[in-house]
This record gives sequence, C-alpha cells and structure tokens, in this order.
Amino acid sequence: MTIDKAVMAFAGTMVLVSVGLSLWFSLWWLLLTAFVGLNLLQASFTGFCPLAIVLRRMGVPVGCAFG
Repeated sequence: MTIDKAVMAFAGTMVLVSVGLSLWFSLWWLLLTAFVGLNLLQASFTGFCPLAIVLRRMGVPVGCAFG
C-alpha cells in the first residue's frame, strides 16, 4: 500500500468512526469529521499532509506515478 492509498484509507476510517461515535455518544464527534475534511482540503491545495510525513517515517512506500 502506498502513502496516497494509506492516507485515503485512514481518512475514510476516521470519518466513519466519528460518524458512529456521534450517533452513539455525542454530536461533538462530528468535529473530528470536519477536521479530517479540512485537512484533506488544505492538502489538496498545498500538498502538505502531516499524516503522509508520519507514514513516510514509518516506512510506507511512496509509490510510483504510473502505479
């Protein structure tokens, strides 16, 4: 799994978890969904993704442009 796919998988998981937590516990958990969405949006404009940096340091392969 490349960094791009790992970031998308992590973001999707966080959104689903926060929606579930908001249904079961408190609507305040939707702030996590908003945070994930805003982070994805700013990463699309700036190219800076903190999770990608962490994943790269953990040894997740960067991938190939044609992969």
